[in-house]
This record gives sequence, structure tokens and C-alpha cells, in this order.
Amino acid sequence: MVDLTRALVRCESVTPREAGALQLLERTLASIGFHCERMDFSQAGTDDVANLYARIGTGEKHFCFAGHSDVVPVGDLSSWTIGPFAAELSGGYLFGRGAADMKGAIAAFAEAAARFLARRGHAFGGSISLLITGDEEGPAINGTAKMLKRLAERGETIDACVVGEPTSSKRFGDMMKIGRRGSMTVDMIVRGVQGHVAYPERLDNAVHRLSALIEALVREPIDQGSTHFQPTSLQFTTVDVGNKATNIAPGVAFARFNTRFNDLWTSKTLLAHLQERVERANAALGGNGTVDYKVEVSGESFYTPPGPLSDLVAGAVRDVAGVDPELSTTGGTSDARFIRGYCPVLEFGLVGESMHKVDEKSAIADLRTLAGVYETVLDRYFAT
Repeated sequence: MVDLTRALVRCESVTPREAGALQLLERTLASIGFHCERMDFSQAGTDDVANLYARIGTGEKHFCFAGHSDVVPVGDLSSWTIGPFAAELSGGYLFGRGAADMKGAIAAFAEAAARFLARRGHAFGGSISLLITGDEEGPAINGTAKMLKRLAERGETIDACVVGEPTSSKRFGDMMKIGRRGSMTVDMIVRGVQGHVAYPERLDNAVHRLSALIEALVREPIDQGSTHFQPTSLQFTTVDVGNKATNIAPGVAFARFNTRFNDLWTSKTLLAHLQERVERANAALGGNGTVDYKVEVSGESFYTPPGPLSDLVAGAVRDVAGVDPELSTTGGTSDARFIRGYCPVLEFGLVGESMHKVDEKSAIADLRTLAGVYETVLDRYFAT
């Protein structure tokens, strides 16, 4: 378990590089009887991405572990206390990029499956698979979505899925994710009339207009949240003018915001609501200023209602780790947003406090406990 995690961390698989991580995992899984299939995809304008699908068993009852072997860049290398790909052990922790997000969970998938098969044999009455992408931390175009499509096209179905994202918050097992908010990024291009700053009557300052539109979007909450979700949030991430002159009021200003929205909205209904706010505020300013939009939707909000799958995983966490996990929908996006269209899905994994940070790490004890949780999930899923 620990050795495999260390070996995976040593593979410098920053998106979209495979860097040997999937080759290592393929060898490991093949040695315990999995049929392994590389699903590599390309698309114009994007990087080629390597993915791995591994399955054992032919039974119709099909449980899938899903995750990603790619990791985010290390950032300022000099800030790391321990080399980001050294996978060193220190003070009860395994350090390195991907230790938490989420090579530790991938190793736990493999360990759990190996233990389960050693006890139950290959005729356990179902199928177990690992669906591992190299494109989760990137644009997510040539990864999980295309893998699922290929499986569906050949009639292969998945009945339940656990994604190994680092969902635990403060201590191992305290949280699992039963859904995620949607994510939408909007670029606003605001146009007024450029002019000399000494003649304000002859111009329509795009910065002044934009500032009023920003106020219209952030002044009041979008909603108060719903049963399973936090309130929708909206955060501006950049404002740009590109004006180097001191005596010219700009005629064009650009701003970008991202909104993480709950299940009270779809991306379409939320965009319409936000545009209505903007256009009403723009009209109140008078003049002939206009606003154009460019929209990118990373995913819609979704959740798996509490039920058999969440009960199964929560029970395993409770019995193995002694913790009752909170059912949450907080945090960013994950590839569960693609899987949810095919089967019930939830996310459970290691403590995520250090993910994407300098000196990313996971407790060695947590890695071992996670494998125990996943093994218990398999035991109980295939109990009947």
C-alpha cells in the first residue's frame, strides 16, 4: 500500500503527462488478474491524454473505483521542504505531489481489490473496475467523459461508483461528498465610449460602467442555499483594461467571474438571471453602453440522494475508522460530474487539507485505513 503510493508519487505526472504512473498501475493490477485497457484520447486543440480502464469479473453487478493519476504543478520548487516527487516518509506522513490528491487513493483501490480477491477468489459474482484518467486536473476533455462514452457504446454498464478524491476535511473519515455544485465562468466585455478625461461629457467610461455592473452582481446574495447545498457563490477573478495612458478614459473593459451554483439552478437559468441583473443595471446608467458575454460551463450541480450507496460507504467508514462522515456537497468540481449520468456516485478519500499546496502529504495510517474502508465496501457490496 505505502510502497505503491510512493512509486506513483515518484511519477511526475503533471497534467497531461503520464510519466509512467498508468504503466505502473497497469502492471500492478494485471498481476492480480485485472484485464487492463489503455483508453488514450486526442482532440484538436487539446493535449493527448493517457487513461486506464481495468476490470476483473464478468458478473453483471459492477462496482467501479474512479480517480485520476495526473497532478497539479508543484509551483515554486524552492518552497518545498521535501522534494515534491521524492515520496519521502517523515513523522508518520508520506510527502509528495499527489500523496493526497489522489495517488494515495489509487493505491488504496488496488490494495483493497487485492485483499478482496485473495479472500474471495475471482468467482465473487460480479465485476470490479478501476477507471483512472490522466486529465482531471486539466481541461477534462480527453479523460473520464470519453472513457464512459466508450464503455456505454459497447454496452458496458456500471452500477455504483466511488471516486477517491480527498474528501475528508480535518480528520480521516469526517466527510464524504454526495454531490457537487455546478461551475460556470463568464467573461463580460463592457463597451462605452473612449474619450479625453478632461471632457467627461464626451465619453462613457467603460470602467465606471463595469464597476456599477459588478456591484449589481455582488450586492445581493443569489440565493440562500438548498437542502443539500450551500448558497450559490459568485467571485470576480480578474478585471482588465489595458490602458496605459493617464489622460484617456477607456471605451472597453473586461471582467471575469466564476459562480459555483447549487441545485436551485441550471447553468442556463442562472446565466439568464445574472444577465437580467446586469442589463437592468446597465440600462439604469443611460447612454449606449453594451455588454457581451462569453460563457464556459465546467459542470452542472448534482447530488446522489442519501440511500444505499451512501449508507454502504458511511457504514464502512464507521466500522473501520470509527467516524460518522458528514454527507456534503462542498468544494470544487470532480469527475463525479460525468459519472453521475451513468450510475450512483459519491466521493470518499483522504484528508484534503494539503492538496495542491506545497509539502502535500498524507498520514501513513490514513492510507492504510482507506484501503480497509474500500475493502469493506467491496465485501458488503458483493455480500449477496
